[in-house]
Amino acid sequence: MIFLVAAVLLLGVLVGAAAHLALPVIIPAATAIALWLLVFAIRERRREH
Repeated sequence: MIFLVAAVLLLGVLVGAAAHLALPVIIPAATAIALWLLVFAIRERRREH
């Protein structure tokens, strides 16, 4: 659960900084976080079964 909180906080920081960073920097960072959240969600869903 702490990983999910960290990912959401990091995404919030990146979205807040998006106005100051170039688009080629934001897209890979946002993609990496989205993949991390996807892997986390899949692992959590499997753990429940």
